Amino acid sequence: MKIMLKSVLAAGAIVATAGVGTAQAEKWDMPMAYSATNFHSATGAEFAKCVTTGTGGAIEIVTHPSGSLFKGGDIKRAIQTGQAPIGERLLSGHQNENALFGFDSIPFLATSFDDSVKLWKAAKPTLTKLLDDQNLVLLYAVPWPPQGLYFKKEVNSVADMKGIKFRSYNTATARLAELTGMLPVTIEAAEISQAFATGVAESMVSSGSTGYDRKVWESLTHFYEVDAWLPRNYVMVNKDVWGKTSDASKNVITGCANLAEYTGYYRSIQYTDFTLNGLKAGGMKVGPASEKLVNELKVIGETMTAEWLKDAGAEGKAIVDAFKAMK
Repeated sequence: MKIMLKSVLAAGAIVATAGVGTAQAEKWDMPMAYSATNFHSATGAEFAKCVTTGTGGAIEIVTHPSGSLFKGGDIKRAIQTGQAPIGERLLSGHQNENALFGFDSIPFLATSFDDSVKLWKAAKPTLTKLLDDQNLVLLYAVPWPPQGLYFKKEVNSVADMKGIKFRSYNTATARLAELTGMLPVTIEAAEISQAFATGVAESMVSSGSTGYDRKVWESLTHFYEVDAWLPRNYVMVNKDVWGKTSDASKNVITGCANLAEYTGYYRSIQYTDFTLNGLKAGGMKVGPASEKLVNELKVIGETMTAEWLKDAGAEGKAIVDAFKAMK
């Protein structure tokens, strides 16, 4: 990740020397969709502690994981409207609002951590402006590990997927289900375990992290490494709240956000192998998908990419072109 160590140390220095002890204390509740043990939630909790400590308690951020304050799909709106001052959300879940939110879920475009960084660099200015127009200030973004396919049976081709109930969490996953003949069912992260246990869903595309956190081996049997994409979680603050925040506190929050993005990125890398080994230990068969399945999925990915580019227009094309120019 192209963040120099001196930048991280500088961020730490800002936090350490801000000195905001005279400001009136504020409590910022921070809704998060994933379990407290998920690495995104752990990173968010450390960010919250960093801000609380760095501002001398002038701003106390309290995280609420597992969709306990707002369900995942409601978090972005809650921040926009000021129901929550800050929160974390998977923005690709809002691709129906604006196709640009789905830039990080284009199948087989950016399939590695290095490419994920390049794609984010290409998209960040556009996404920051889009969020600003929606009364949101972007603080930091952390990628998930590469997305793979979960099933409760052996699958070697797209034909084997037909009729399977598939957990979708955004426009891209719903479209993937349609193009493979599966049946999309919208299920939030906090409801995954119950959905698989009760048969509401039988498959999903997600990282090893999600499956590990939700112990999906209790219901599913196979995980195929297809490295479809690396979506990101984004931490945002309400623009009106941000505007009323002192410069000293803003400096602390920005420094803590830089640290969170840096550590979250490397935590995601480290968590990849750890969680895949955890799925194996739980009894799942974990490994690469068959060549036939991969090739069929890439054809579907080309269709989905063309559709996204059409919906995203010139701004979407500019993001993809800028990304490809970095490769």
